[in-house]
Amino acid sequence: MATESFTYADFTGWLAEHKLMGARCQSCGALYAEARPMCPDCFSDDMAWEQLSGHGKLAAFTTVYIAPTAMIEAGYGRENPYVTGIVALDEGPSISGQVVGVDVKDARQVAVGMPLQATFLTRGEGDAQRTFLAFEPAD
Repeated sequence: MATESFTYADFTGWLAEHKLMGARCQSCGALYAEARPMCPDCFSDDMAWEQLSGHGKLAAFTTVYIAPTAMIEAGYGRENPYVTGIVALDEGPSISGQVVGVDVKDARQVAVGMPLQATFLTRGEGDAQRTFLAFEPAD
């Protein structure tokens, strides 16, 4: 039986420490990005946190012009779009995140297969401060 907690709050707590953590099933070895209290492959709840490198390749992306409220509050919208994508991590699992460090209005700067590395964005102030996962072009 699992003794650790594997909630979204736990995952975001790791992000606040600038760590990208995944959950590994101790029964079958499957690895998942983010929190998973139970393995969807073998249904075991014997999970353990594992730090991921944060390196991967862009598998899919889109440019967002009509932003949700949280991104509008961060300064994005029709006049300032942003890129979000799915990143296939070197360890195997995929995870979504904002892609930063690129000119979103220059389509040549963003391409499927481009190498990326995790970075951590802190937004908000005081009790509302949160850290978000993002990715930037790898050196």
